[in-house]
Amino acid sequence: MRSTRLLATVLVTGSLVLAACGGDEKSPASDTPEAQAGAAAEEPQTWPLTGLEVADGKNAEQKHPVLVLKMDNTPSSAPQVGLGEADLVVEELVEGGVTRLAAFYYSQVPGDVGPVRSMRASDIGIVSPVGAAMVTSGAAPVTISRIKDAGITFFAEGAKGFYRESSRSAPYNLFTNLADTASLIQQGAERPQDYLPWGDPEDLPAGQPATEISASFSGGHTTTWSFRDGGYVNDNSFAAEGDRFPADTVLALRVEVGDAGYRDPAGNPVPETIFEGKGDAMLFHDGRLVRGTWSKSSLKAPIELSTQAGPLTVPAGRVWIELVPRDGGDVTFTR
Repeated sequence: MRSTRLLATVLVTGSLVLAACGGDEKSPASDTPEAQAGAAAEEPQTWPLTGLEVADGKNAEQKHPVLVLKMDNTPSSAPQVGLGEADLVVEELVEGGVTRLAAFYYSQVPGDVGPVRSMRASDIGIVSPVGAAMVTSGAAPVTISRIKDAGITFFAEGAKGFYRESSRSAPYNLFTNLADTASLIQQGAERPQDYLPWGDPEDLPAGQPATEISASFSGGHTTTWSFRDGGYVNDNSFAAEGDRFPADTVLALRVEVGDAGYRDPAGNPVPETIFEGKGDAMLFHDGRLVRGTWSKSSLKAPIELSTQAGPLTVPAGRVWIELVPRDGGDVTFTR
C-alpha cells in the first residue's frame, strides 16, 4: 500500500516537471499508452483474500477460483487438518448451537484438508462476493437447490480428491486432497475482487486496548482469542499445534439469524445467517479494538466497513471473521 502511494507521488511530480518545461512540444514519452501501461505494471499485485503483496515470481491471477471448504468445528473434528494454510476463515452458526468454518483458499492450495462437512444457505452470502467454488460433503436438497440458484459451483463427496479416513468415525472422517479437487476446474486466469477493504495498520483509528476476546454464538459455543506475539491465537481451536489459523485480525460482525425452514436428522431447526444489510462491527488488530459498522447491499456484494468518521479498512493480513448472532450471541473482551 505504501509503495503504491510512493509510486503515485513520483508520477505526479514527474508530470509537473514535464508540464513546466514542455511548452507546446509533443507529449513526452512518459504520457504514451505504452509508458502508462508500464507504470501500472510496476504497482505491486496483492492477494484478494489477504491484501498482502504477491511474492516475486507469482501471480494473483490463478487458473482456479477461490475454494471454500466447509470444515467441522466441534471436538469430533480434532485435529482439523489444513486450517493453517487458509487465507481467510469465516465462522458461522449451525444447528445445535455449534459452529462450522468456511475456510478460504486461493494464494495456495494445500493437499489434505478436513473434516469436510455440509453446506448451509448461510454460505451464499459468505462465498458469493468472490465467486468462490465450494468443497463440501453435500447438503439438504433445499439447500442444494438454493446454492445452484445462486450460481455457486460446488464439489461434494464422490468428486476427485475426496476420501474417507479410516482412523476416524463418520461423519467426521471425510477429507479431500484440495489440490486434486481444484484440478477439476478449468478457467482462464482471473483475480477475484478483494474480499475486504484492505489498508495499512497506520490507517486504523486509535481504538481501545483489547487483548482477550470471546465470541459467543450460543449457550453451547464460544470461540476465544488471545493477542500474543503480534497476532491472535484461537485458545480453543480444534486444529493441531502448528496447523492453527494464524490470525492477524479478528473481525466480529453482528448478524441477523433466521430459520432456514427445515430440520437436521436429529430434529434441530437449522438456522440461516442473513449476510446482507448492515450491523455492528468490531475489528480487533494489534491488541486493540476499533468499533464500526458493516454493510452488504446484497448477498453477492462485498463487505463494506465504516466508522462515524468515514470508511474503515482492514490491515492486510490473515483475517478470521466471526458472524455472531445479534440475538442470542455476544462479543466480549478484556484489556
